[in-house]
Amino acid sequence: MFKKIILKTLAVYFLFINFIHAAESGGMPQLDPEFWFSQIFWLIITFGILYLVLSKIILPKISDNLETRKSQVLENLELAEKQRNESEAKLKEFDDIILKSKIEAKNLFNESRKNLLDDINNKRQKLEGEIDKEVEIIEAEIEDLKKKSPDKINKIAIETSEDLINQLIGVNVNNSSITAIVNDISSKNKHL
Repeated sequence: MFKKIILKTLAVYFLFINFIHAAESGGMPQLDPEFWFSQIFWLIITFGILYLVLSKIILPKISDNLETRKSQVLENLELAEKQRNESEAKLKEFDDIILKSKIEAKNLFNESRKNLLDDINNKRQKLEGEIDKEVEIIEAEIEDLKKKSPDKINKIAIETSEDLINQLIGVNVNNSSITAIVNDISSKNKHL
């Protein structure tokens, strides 16, 4: 393989020498040794000017532009990081506000529920007290009626009996005898 490379290099060399010899005779001035000094001079001048223009004018502008872009990218990255941190802080603050609001709402709900239950219990106790008073009043009235009813019933029975006897027989009967009979019957009914 090494032999192939050497053979190829020699072949290219001989072709190049033949090319140079043909150029000298055929009129290619860049390969004619007579013009080499002027070509080297203009080559140095041209590339020197090109080097100066590139190194003093174009490359500093490109370098400044790259530095400006680099600093702008770094500033943008810093700004983005700062804004990300601020947004995370705002998001955390927002979550805290929501959590506090939920806790406050729950506390308000529990407090309102407790107040409502207390109010209902107070009204129920007040209503039960009023009902108990009404029941006591009615029981007292019933007791009073129970105590007074036999006398009233006796009185009505006496008056009714007196009217019936008067209408049936047509005679006025003595009120004291009817009263005695009614009182006797009512005392027998009380013992039953």
